[in-house]
This record gives sequence, structure tokens and C-alpha cells, in this order.
Amino acid sequence: QASCPTMKRFPYSILQSTGDQSWYFPDVKSMLWLGSIFFFALASLFLTVHFRRERMAEPIKSGNPQSRPKSNISFQHVEDLGQSTVLEKLGFQLELFLQQRFTSLGYFCAKNPLKVLLTGVLVTSALAFGIRYLEVTTDPVKLWASPNSRSRKERDYFEKHFEPFYRIEQVIVTASGIPNVLHNTSNGVIEFGPVFNKTFLYEIKKLQDRLEMLGKPLSGLEKICFAPMSSSGSAGAESHCAVQSIWGYYNNDETVFNRTAKDREGFSTNYLDRFMKCSQNPYRCLAPYGGPIDPAIALGGFLDATDAKDSHLDGVYQKATAVIITFIIKNHHDEHKLKPALEWESLFLDFMKNWTTHEKPEFLDVAFSAERSVQDQLEEESKSELKTITLSYVIMFLYVSIALGHVKNLSMLLYTSKISLGFGGVVMVLVSVMASAGLFGYIGLPATIITLEVMPFLVLAIGVDNMFIIVQTFQREKRLSGETVEHHIARTLGKVASSILLTSISETVCFLLGSMSDMPAVKGFALYAAVALFIDFLLQITCFVSLLTLDTKTQNAGLQFISCAKKSTTSRHPSVGDISTNRDVDTRHDLESDSFDPSPSFGVYQFFQTVYIPFLLSKYVRPLVIVAFLLLLSSSIVVIPNIEIGLDKELSVSESSYVYKYFTFLTKYLSMGPPVYFVITEGLNYSDTNVQNAICSSARCDPDSLVATIYSASTWSNKTHIAAPSNSWLDDYFGWSASPEECCKMTESGHFCPHSMMGCDECNLTPNSIGRPNVDSFEKFISFFLKDNPDQFCVKGGHAAYSQAVNLYEYNNRTHVGATHFQTFHTVMRSSKDYYSALIQARSLAENMTQVLQQKLNTTVTVFPYSVFYVFFEQYLTSWKDMFSSLGISLLSIFLVSLVLMGFNLSAACIIVLTIFMTIINIIGFMFWFGISLNALSIVNLVMAIGISVEFCSHFVHSFTNSIHISSIERVSESLSKTGSSVFSGITLTKFGGIIVLAFARSKIFKIFYFRMYFLIVVFGAMHGLVFLPVLLSYIGPPMNREKYKYYQNKCQEEETTRRMKRLDKKNKSNNKYCHNKNNNNTSIVHNNEDNDKNENYYY
Repeated sequence: QASCPTMKRFPYSILQSTGDQSWYFPDVKSMLWLGSIFFFALASLFLTVHFRRERMAEPIKSGNPQSRPKSNISFQHVEDLGQSTVLEKLGFQLELFLQQRFTSLGYFCAKNPLKVLLTGVLVTSALAFGIRYLEVTTDPVKLWASPNSRSRKERDYFEKHFEPFYRIEQVIVTASGIPNVLHNTSNGVIEFGPVFNKTFLYEIKKLQDRLEMLGKPLSGLEKICFAPMSSSGSAGAESHCAVQSIWGYYNNDETVFNRTAKDREGFSTNYLDRFMKCSQNPYRCLAPYGGPIDPAIALGGFLDATDAKDSHLDGVYQKATAVIITFIIKNHHDEHKLKPALEWESLFLDFMKNWTTHEKPEFLDVAFSAERSVQDQLEEESKSELKTITLSYVIMFLYVSIALGHVKNLSMLLYTSKISLGFGGVVMVLVSVMASAGLFGYIGLPATIITLEVMPFLVLAIGVDNMFIIVQTFQREKRLSGETVEHHIARTLGKVASSILLTSISETVCFLLGSMSDMPAVKGFALYAAVALFIDFLLQITCFVSLLTLDTKTQNAGLQFISCAKKSTTSRHPSVGDISTNRDVDTRHDLESDSFDPSPSFGVYQFFQTVYIPFLLSKYVRPLVIVAFLLLLSSSIVVIPNIEIGLDKELSVSESSYVYKYFTFLTKYLSMGPPVYFVITEGLNYSDTNVQNAICSSARCDPDSLVATIYSASTWSNKTHIAAPSNSWLDDYFGWSASPEECCKMTESGHFCPHSMMGCDECNLTPNSIGRPNVDSFEKFISFFLKDNPDQFCVKGGHAAYSQAVNLYEYNNRTHVGATHFQTFHTVMRSSKDYYSALIQARSLAENMTQVLQQKLNTTVTVFPYSVFYVFFEQYLTSWKDMFSSLGISLLSIFLVSLVLMGFNLSAACIIVLTIFMTIINIIGFMFWFGISLNALSIVNLVMAIGISVEFCSHFVHSFTNSIHISSIERVSESLSKTGSSVFSGITLTKFGGIIVLAFARSKIFKIFYFRMYFLIVVFGAMHGLVFLPVLLSYIGPPMNREKYKYYQNKCQEEETTRRMKRLDKKNKSNNKYCHNKNNNNTSIVHNNEDNDKNENYYY
């Protein structure tokens, strides 16, 4: 054990801030000021411009009524609009090109529905077949740590040069209803905690013995445990598993435990006095496994909340309220070698569950866990929530099936409902998910549990929205005279497919670029989602169109049957006109068209038309909406820095789980954190005195040596998170070599001989001028030291403590020390912040050590810290950076795709990105109020939120830019009534139905990161897409595309000329709706007297 070094004052400058190392936020007060300034500045600017425009509009309102803008302008005055710009022409040509191509595709799919569906089934089945090759990653390291991350590389280095960190099986036992124990000593009465009751300790011994006997004789603990005393070179040493337990102080022997004696003052000494002696110096009472029992590990509950990070409290161990039994198991990455350990852990868990239920004494309370427990519980939780997830999807399916239809009366239910179409659409969503998983199964990219749980929600949300837009546009577009079902569906797809293409490509590119993230969970989800969304898009514009064709023909056949039935009941008294063939055709056409009435007496469409649009676009509501959303944005920005980073371990399991109780006990009773190793890479000559002085902590060592720095850091454990001084193999080697008569022994041939073996010679050690082994002796006998087992005669034997801490290699027939590490412990960890703060400070210490060694020794070796939890918590050091970079890349991709597919309409692309950005900021802000921390799960959900926000925004903006109304308010009204109602009845209501079910999940992870966060995504997506965006477009929306307007003017004039030449009657007048200039029945929906024709709501 290292002696207490002489140390300079601790260098506080090496301590680091415990926040995100890649992102800086001002303090709370500064953020409040910034948020307030931001809000008042933007709100004042907006209101100033708004009221100035209102004043400028007053002369127009009070002047000639003819100067007021109309809902449609006369084609005779279209030249007043001016010349189209190059971008307008280019944008319209792109739109026209896409419309023509998608119309052709729609006609082909509608004309050949069975062939298209069969092709889709074959292709997706071939892709989905790859699922059999799909691997699902459950290894937490592969889920949370990038292979290129620093922690992952350091972990690989540690495990390559030493061994994988042990598997830990632990039992925490507390006393229930037992009073404290009083012990009379020469120093007065000492009060011990209730766990020192003899009866209690006997029960602990019985439990420990039974656990050590599990699996014997074939697969017992001795087959898999870490037994540091056992090796081929330790003749006569019995193999003992490393078990940290209070009974180690008594050699696991009740006889030793019951020994009593009298001290010099006549007071009786017993097991309590032995405990006090051993806890003060654990090396005086080595456990059977050959190493010391650390009282801070074997006992718990002796530190209160204020002392939790102070590791230098004397005389506190006797206050313990918990006893901890820790079994240390060898770990392997090879699954075959690991199998025996997993089997023993299963035995351990089964035994503890049964013992706790049926055998546990009433005066004990127990919590336990094995290394495999968390992973087992996560898998069990996922399976237990399968019913919840299934119910969520069933509710969404039922809603989609009913809402897609247009039911006017119950007698038409079977013909006008879209159950089969809705079912087919949902199946396509699931098939696209399976096809994506199968494709990556072929490629060999593993999936994660997060991906499989989140991806269906995302794809269904987007897929349902597109289905509603296709079906409801088809329903609202009256079939033209003489138009077949195939042409009708083709015309519908031509109108809406460019909008669906915009959102689908935006989302696909967004997720593809999101896969650039270093976080494996985010990377995997983004790749799987991108492919699934693209496959779903292809299925919707092909197979879904074919399915819609079959459904429509089936529906029309049913309506025709009803028509015939009705006519048969009136056939006894037919009118003259009723027997006309043309009349029969018209009657059938009217019945077919009846189900597509765009103005039902009830429903979302009618509500938007008559209630919502007039209210939202009224004079006083519009400015209030902008101000309210600016306030919402500002308040969200203010609280964002206060969001906690991390994922509390208690959230991973349900409260009824035994693991949850174990986590609770850890937080309450644990008094020592996990071990940390300061690793020195190879490259030092440890036989050199200068190198030794830069490392060791005994006499003549440097005051700022590595071990001395660790000791000094431990004296400020509340800041450094280092709980104890480090053990030093170098100092113990000096002590071991200084006692050749007790410790260092060799055979006559010069080979190692255990010091406990009779007939061996003392080592011919040659000390240097300061009493240490000289160069030759150091290199010759270092291997002896690492093979020698300690005992009461030679406690410095290094085999048990250091055999795996020092790498030796032979070079020129001499033994050299390669990579090595010095072990200490972190303070107890209560929260995620404690974990990543400990990582920050450990790295800061290691960097200081590296600088000192490199400056003193002119070397390139480095020092790095390693602890088993670093690989999981390193992600939190850059959480803000990772989140904003992922979101920034996604928003940039959406902007570029929107810019191109919106016909190079810069303002439209900017408005889309601005609205999505505000949506995401509000979601992040409300994560604080909803208790959602920032971690990989929430980042995945935020990336998904961008994809869903695209659905809320892009369809609407696309509809707005394609409208040919002059007034922006009229175009907003038209887009809201058509696209807005589809988005609301589609993605919004569908998702709400599925989300509500998640509120009843058992798992806290589901409740917090799925229910709460999905709720925020849908609420803020709908608010921004259906409230803020329409109002924003009414103020700064891009102007009408003049090239498109002129195109339809020319087309209208051509049809007008053709109609006059053929002298068609009024009934068969032009089918081009842009030729109708209906100025009657205008209803004002805004207070600035801008007219809106409620009967003229065009998609274009």
C-alpha cells in the first residue's frame, strides 16, 4: 500500500467545469435577460410593422370599393401582374413536369392495379426476407458509444493490455427493527449500527455461504470467479474467490468471529474490536482471497447526504446501516467463454428471488443485482410493453380506417367506409419498416431496440398523413363528365404527388444526413428511418394508388347496386325521362359522385371552412398569434440551459422490478463509487530512478508524482470525485524487495519460489544508493514480486493486487515493464451529473499527469483514466453539441430539398425551416417542464420530430405557393381548408389516439421518452403547422406564381374557344375550374375587407 506522500498544494487549475465541454450557456439570470430582450425586440418590431401596414390600408378601405382586392381577378387584367421572373418560370415548369409524370404514373397504377400490387408484394417480400439475417444490438456499449470515441478506444486499450472489467454480483442487506449495538471499551461506550448485531451477521454468513455453494460441483462459483491468489506459480496457494464482505475480516470463520479476550485495562474485546482494527488498516486482516476488505465497499449507509463525497471521515464505519456482499466474476467478450458466468448469474438471481420471497428473516431487508440484470430487465420491459404498443397501433389503424371514409348515413357504411383501404395503407407502412430492416439485414448493419420501437411510429405518422392527403383530395375532386376512375385517380395523384415528393425527399435526406452522427443509437435510427420512409413513399405512389382504384371500383359497384334497387322500387310508376339511357348514366354518375361531396354537413373539413379559418384569420387574432408564438419561443429559449443531461438508471426499469429496488438501495446506502484506473501507456523505463520518482509516493519521490497527485486529489474528493489514494505497485515492490529474508525467495537455479515454501534461498537483490533495487535487480525480480502471494508474513506480495496491473515483456533477455495502471475509487455516484463530472475531473487529472511526465522525462507516454462507466457517460460531455449539430444538419437538408422542389422559391423554403426550427425549440424548452432529460433517446426523438414537423409544414406551404389567388389571406384560407384539414384529421388525430395509450405503460422510459415527448411533438407540430404557419404566410408568404396564373389563363381561353365552336350547352361547359369567375356569395372572413370566395377553394 502506498505511503502518504509529501505533496505540494493541490493545483486547483487542473479542475474542470462539469458542464458540457463542447457548449457554453450563460447563467440563468443572463438567459432570462436575453430571452426578454429577444421577445420584446421582435414583438415590438412586428407590431410596429403591423400597425403601420394597417394605417396604410385605411385609405384603400375607405375609398373606391373597386380598388379592393377580389378573391379572383379578371383574366382581362392579368397583364397588370407584370412579367414572370426566371425563377417563377423555372419553378412552374418543374411543377408542371412533376404533375405530368405523376399523372402518368397514377394512370398506369390505376389501370394495372393487380400487376402493381403483385410487384410491390414480391419486391418488399424479397427485402423483408433479410430480417432473418438481422442482428439486434443489445450491448449497451455498442448502443451508446461510438467506436471512434475516446472512451471506446481507451476501453479497448485497457482490455487489450489488461482484462475486461469484472462482472459484479451484489447483495445489499439492511437491518429492520434492530437497535444499535453498544460496546464498552477502555475509551468509553462506542455505538455501532444495527448491522453489527450478532444475529444479523450470522444470517449474512448463512446467506453468503449458500450463494458461494450455488452450482457446485459442476458449475460453481469457483469456475468463473476472480481468484487473484490462484496461478500456476503460486504453489500451495488455495484458490479463493474474491468476495468483498464484512466476514472477510474474520477469515469467513465463525470461530475467529467468536474469539474474545481481555485488554490491559480488563475490558472484554470481541468481534467489534477486531472490526475496528481491520477497518482502520485492511491489510492487517487479509481476506481468504488474499486481498484486503475495503470497509467502504463492504458496508454502507454510514455517510449522510452532506458527507457523501467526503472520503476522509474517521470512525464512521461503525455507524453502518447496510452490509454489502460483492462477488467478483471474470468477464469475457467471447460469448462461449462468458456462458458459464451467465448461467451462474441466472442461478444467483433465481435463488435470491426465492430466498427473498420465502426464506428471508423479517429483520432483514434485501436488494440484489447481477451484471446481467439491467439488460434482462430491459428486454423484459420491452416484451411487457408489447401489448401497449400493439394497442396503440390498433387504435391508430381503426381511426385511419374510419376517418379515410366519408360516411353520410349508416346504410352506406359498407360502401363509403375505407376499412380495407385503411388496412392496406397501414400494412404498407409496416411492410416498409420490415423492408428497411430486411435490407440492412442483408447489408449486416445491426438494429437497436430504440430503432425498432421508434421507427414504426415515425413512418406511420408520415404515411398516414400522405394517405389522408391522397384520399381526401380524391374525394373532394369531383369526377369530370365522362372521366373514368383511372383518369380521376391519375389526375388526383398528379396534383398531390409533388407535395408528397417534397416531404418524403426532405425527410429521407434529413435522416440520411442525420446518420452522420457519431452516436450509434442516432446513427442506426436515422439510416433505418431514411430507407423506410423512402420505401413507404414508393409504395404510396404506386401500390396505394392501385389499392385506391380497387376500393373505388368496389364502392361504385355497391352504389350502382343501391341505385338499381331504388329504381326497382319505383319501376311501377316511371316518368318519361327516367327511361332514358342518358338519364340512367347521369343518375349513376350522381350516385358515384355523392360520396365525394367536398362540403359535408359535418366533419373536420366543414369545421375548418366555417369556424376555424374565419376565426384564425380575423383582424385581431392574427397579430395575437404572432406575439403569442414569439413569447412561447422566447420562454423556451430561456429554460433550455436548465435541461438536465443524462438518463437516470432508475428510469430503465419499472418500480415493481427487483432492479429498481437495488438502484434505490445503491443511491441510499452506497458509500464508495466505482474503481478508476489511471493507465500509463508503454514506453517508460521503470528501472530508471528518475522515472520511479515521477511515479511513486514513498521516500525520495517527487512531490508532484503521479501517485502523489492522486493522493492529493483524494483529499478534495468533493471536487475531484476521487475517493481514496491509489495503491502503488511500484512502492510496494520497493517494500517487498527490501525484505528478501521474508518475501523474495528463489530456487537454486534462480527461478521464482513462493516465500511460503520451505527450502528456498533469499534473492540476491542489489540495492542502489537510495535503497531501491538497482537496474539489474529491478528487471530480474519484478516478475517474482508479481507472482508472490501476500500473507501475514509478507503483506507486500504483489500477486493478488497487481498481477493484472502490470504488463511485462522480454527484450534482449531482460524483463521490462510495459503498460501499467494505478487503481483508486471514485466517490459515490448519485446522479448522471455525478458520473460525467467524475469523468471530466479524472481526465483533467490525467492530462496534468501526462504533462508532468512528458516535461520531466522527455517522453511521449500518456496517462488516461478508465472506469467501466466512462463509455456510457462520455456522450453527455457533448450532448448539446451533438443535438444541435444533428438538428442543424437536418434543417439544412430540408432547406436545400425544399428550395429545389418548391421551384427555387427561397422565401417558401426559409419559412418551412423557420417554422420547423421554432417547433423544435419549443419541444426542447418544454422538455424542461415535462422532466425529460437530454440523452440519446431524446435526441433520437428530436431528430424524428423534425421529420414529423416537415409533414405539418411542407404540405401546407406547397399548397399555398401553388394557389393562384392574388391575396395571401385567400391563399392561406384555401390551403387551410384543403391541406390543413387533411393534416389535422390525418397525422394529428391519428397520433393522439396512439399516444394516449402510451400514458398507461409500466415503464418510466415509455412514459417519459415516448408518451411525454411524442405528445410534445404532435402538439407543437400541430400548433405551428396549423396555427402559426398560416398566420405567418398571411403576412410574409411568397407571392403567387405569375407564370402559373398565365398558363391557366391561356388554357382557359383555349377551352372557351373550343366550347363556343362546338356550341356546347351549359351542362357540358368547360371542365377547367379556373375559367369560372364566381364573385357572388363571397363571405368576408377578415376585417380588412378582403373578400374570400368560400366556394372557390382550389388546390392550385
